[in-house]
Amino acid sequence: MPAEIKGLNEECGVFAVWGHEDAAQITYYGLHSLQHRGQEGAGIVASDGENLHLEKGLGLITEVFQEKNFDRLHGRAALGHVRYATQGDGGYDNVQPLLFRSQSGGLALAHNGNLVNAQALKSQLEAQGSILQTTSDTEVIAHLIKRSGNLPLNDRIKQALSMLKGAYALAIMTEDQLFVAQDPRGLRPLSIGQMGDGYVVSSETCAFDVVGAEYIRDVEPGEMLMINEEGIHADRFSAPIQRTTCSMEYVYFSRPDSNIDGINVHSSRKRMGKQLAQEAPIDADIVTGVPDSSISAAIGYAEESGIPYELGLIKNRYVGRTFIQPSQELREQGVKMKLSAVRGIVEGKRVVMVDDSIVRGTTSRRIVRMLKEAGALEVHVRIGAPPIKNPCYYGIDTSTTSELIAGSKSVSEIEEMIEADSLAYLSVDGLESAIGKKEESIKHGHCQACFTGSYPTEIFPNTLHPHDKEV
Repeated sequence: MPAEIKGLNEECGVFAVWGHEDAAQITYYGLHSLQHRGQEGAGIVASDGENLHLEKGLGLITEVFQEKNFDRLHGRAALGHVRYATQGDGGYDNVQPLLFRSQSGGLALAHNGNLVNAQALKSQLEAQGSILQTTSDTEVIAHLIKRSGNLPLNDRIKQALSMLKGAYALAIMTEDQLFVAQDPRGLRPLSIGQMGDGYVVSSETCAFDVVGAEYIRDVEPGEMLMINEEGIHADRFSAPIQRTTCSMEYVYFSRPDSNIDGINVHSSRKRMGKQLAQEAPIDADIVTGVPDSSISAAIGYAEESGIPYELGLIKNRYVGRTFIQPSQELREQGVKMKLSAVRGIVEGKRVVMVDDSIVRGTTSRRIVRMLKEAGALEVHVRIGAPPIKNPCYYGIDTSTTSELIAGSKSVSEIEEMIEADSLAYLSVDGLESAIGKKEESIKHGHCQACFTGSYPTEIFPNTLHPHDKEV
C-alpha cells in the first residue's frame, strides 16, 4: 500500500519455485501477487543446477523486470523477493535476494521480518573478522551459516537459525537445494504449495492461485524444510512454541484472498467490522471503508449495524508510488490524488468511516476533511483494530513511540485532532475473537505487541530507538 495513503508498511514478500522449467517466470508472477508487501525493490535468483544467476533492482516488479531480464534466469529453481525497507537503507545493495559466492558454491537468501538481535550479531561477526557489505540484517544470516564450520549445509543453517531472535520467514537457495524456515513463534506467514511435480513457497497463499499451485500447508514455527530432487524433508531447529502470528497481517498487510493459519483474511476482517459495530454503535446513514484493506471490515460493520454500505471513497488505481509535487500546498493535498470522496453518495449524510488503523493521524484528518468538503454532515470514524501505542520490532516501520499518535494521546484527543464527530477502536479481546482459530485444539495466539506492549520475544537494548524505553 502506498505510504501516502496508509501509515504502515510491512517489510517484504518471499516467493520461490523448485522443480519447474519456467521457475523464474512463475516467480515473477508470484512476486506480482505479493507487490503490496514491498514496493521499493525486487529481485529474482535462478539456479540452472550448476550456477546461481541474479537480477534485481529498485522499484516495482514491473519496473525491475522486462523480458530481457529473463535471458539469464534459466533453470528449474528460483527465489524472489519484494522489499520495503524497515532495517537497512533502501538502496540497491540491500535489495534481496542477497547472493553470496564462495569456493564451495553459491548461497541466495530472501527474508521477511526483522531480527531483534541483528546489531549484537553484527558486532560479534565484525569482531571475528567478517566484513559486512550491506546494512540489511539478512546478510547476518549468511555470515552465520558460513562460519558454522564444515558441517553439512542443513546443520549449518540450523545452527545459524538457533542464534536468531525475532521474526523471520526465510528462504535459502543453493545450486541444488532450497531451504525454508520459520521463526519459533511464526510471527510472519509462510506457506508451501505444489505445482505439478514441483513446489512453491510464498509469504501469502494468494500467490498460489495466481500461478496455479495447490496449497499444501503452512511452514510450522521452528521448522526448516529442505526441498531438492528427492522431495521435501522436514526438520526442526527449535522446539515448538505457541504460534503468535502478527495480528496486523489479518488487519492490514495481507491480501483479503489469502489464508493465514487456515483463516481467510477477508472473513477475519468482516468479523472485525461486526465486532466493532457491537462495541461502538452509532446513529448514521451510510458506512464506507477506506480502500482497500478496510473494505472488508466496513462491510462487516454495515451488515451487523443494519446501516447501508456505500462506496463513499474511491481509490485512484492509476497513481504510482510517487508523483510531481511542485509546492508544499500540493504536497498537503496529495492524498486527493490517491482517494476521492463521492459527493453524490456522502452529501447530506451521516457517515461511518471504517479504517484499519490510525498511525500518525495526518492522513485520517485529511480523509475526514475530504468527506466533509464533499457534503457529509457528520463523520464517525471506526477503527477495526485497537490503538497502535507501541513500536514494532518484527518488520513493520514503526520503530519509535514518537511516530505513533496513540502512544501519547487519548482517544478523545485523537478524535479532536482528526476532526471526527466521534472515534472508536476495536478492543484487544474483540480483535482476538474476530481473527478466529482454524481448530480449537491448535495452540495458537497472535502477536499484539503494538497494541499491548507485551512482546513475544526478548527485545535487545540496541534494537530500541534512543527515544524509546527499554522493554
